[in-house]
Amino acid sequence: MDDMLRSYNPADGKLIDQIPKTPLDTIPYMIRESKEAQLKWAALSFDERIGFIEKAAEKVGLHLPEIAELLGREMGKNLKSAIGEVKGCLKARRTAEYVKEGLKPQVRSKPGIETVIEYLPLGVCAIISPWNYPVSMAHWMIIPALTAGNSVILKPSEETPLVSQAYVDALNEVLPKNVLQIVQGGIEHGSALVNSPDIAFIGFTGSKETGKKIMSSASKTLKRLILELGGKDPLIVLNDADIDTTARFAIINSIENSGQMCIATERIFVDERIADEFVQKLADYIKDYKIGTFDDPDAFVGPIINEKQRQLILDHIDDAIAKGAKLIYGGKDHPEHFVIPTILDGITDDMRIAKEETFGPVVCVTRYNDLDKAIESANSAEYGLGASVFGHQYVQETADRLNVGMIGINTVIGGIGDVPWVGAKQSGFGYHGSPEGHKQFTQTRLKTRVFNNI
Repeated sequence: MDDMLRSYNPADGKLIDQIPKTPLDTIPYMIRESKEAQLKWAALSFDERIGFIEKAAEKVGLHLPEIAELLGREMGKNLKSAIGEVKGCLKARRTAEYVKEGLKPQVRSKPGIETVIEYLPLGVCAIISPWNYPVSMAHWMIIPALTAGNSVILKPSEETPLVSQAYVDALNEVLPKNVLQIVQGGIEHGSALVNSPDIAFIGFTGSKETGKKIMSSASKTLKRLILELGGKDPLIVLNDADIDTTARFAIINSIENSGQMCIATERIFVDERIADEFVQKLADYIKDYKIGTFDDPDAFVGPIINEKQRQLILDHIDDAIAKGAKLIYGGKDHPEHFVIPTILDGITDDMRIAKEETFGPVVCVTRYNDLDKAIESANSAEYGLGASVFGHQYVQETADRLNVGMIGINTVIGGIGDVPWVGAKQSGFGYHGSPEGHKQFTQTRLKTRVFNNI
């Protein structure tokens, strides 16, 4: 078996570098070391752990230029976005303080009796992270896990091993030995972590299919889980929406990161009364977004991560056109390794692109005369991560009828402060963010004491 993991530039297919795979027979020893380190780490106070985390994040900041460049080169996103992703990890102290606040013991008392609800570390957490946001999505689970007193073993995507290693190496300039470790490799390496009886928690971001396999394997020892899976986010455009603002949002949210994000807008339902003007605006604005390599300052849309994913996107486009969708922009003559941002009008529920996650820079428009049917179609997807609704008079009522975990009303999904990142249906299981999310990295323990003269 080849013992090297090779990383290729998705823009040209050329080798960037290679890194040794973690020998499978060493993973049990790594887990044992992680268990030992976790006991010492958990014995520290919250403030002591937060102090380590803050200084570790500062090291990431010192290495920001090289980590961001490696992220752009290895994943393909433009350098501005790569820098922004890494910068977002520098606020680790704020995140850790949120976790500390969320995990404060809760006390219930009355004369002669007191009950305390405690939130204790689970032990060793395995974080299996994706390639599309390889730094931030790993970070979003690593920091809460560490703050809560757990140790972490990160298994990054084999598509982005180099930037993941650089991120972990920066943190480990400060963190105590073996509190954070990294396993490099493929499916078999992830399986070794999932199947270990000494792993207490698995945080996974990736495909629905893999998530289900992890859930099945984890059930053998009833591991705690957070599974962040796919999305098929709809955008519903009401007849009184601001057409210009909504069209600009629709383009950016469909093609950002080359559409390779779980909260990308994958279906747009627009009221027939404004559809012609809306589609024309889409066609006008999409021309502003150039494809190119990560270091091209004028490029917004980068390459597709690999040829398998690129072919899936092209198959979705071809299937839609074959079944009657109208090609408004793009859709053909795609350069090697890239997909030209594409607009399709007339998407219907029988098309693959209407149901399956595309994960590409495709803007898919469905016109509706009946809002009830549009909502029904939007809710028919097996996914339920996020959705957006633009309009005024009936915007709140429309949003309330969507079966998803996160909704943006005249804006992108997300929230203010410490809020959950949560999906519905087959978009996930468990969630992180918010006091309730932070508790998922802990074991709840109830202690009741009676005070008397005994």
